[in-house]
Amino acid sequence: MILPGKNLQPDRALLTIGGDILAVLGQQSSVSGVWEAVQARRSKRANASPLPFDWFVLALSLLYAIQAIELHDDLLTKRSAA
Repeated sequence: MILPGKNLQPDRALLTIGGDILAVLGQQSSVSGVWEAVQARRSKRANASPLPFDWFVLALSLLYAIQAIELHDDLLTKRSAA
């Protein structure tokens, strides 16, 4: 689920989705704004599997757990390296 495997396509792995999230998260953005940007990014890929919202939320949770993103005043931001 976190990493791709023989039963999970690489573009469905949470780390891949998290990478998409970090790629579109240039500055502060709402969750819905990031969702739309990730959907647009993935729609440009050939043979990309559909991304359900629950997988998107799981990827956000993973990024938050590893302290890659922060939530301030309902806006997501990349966490700066310390």
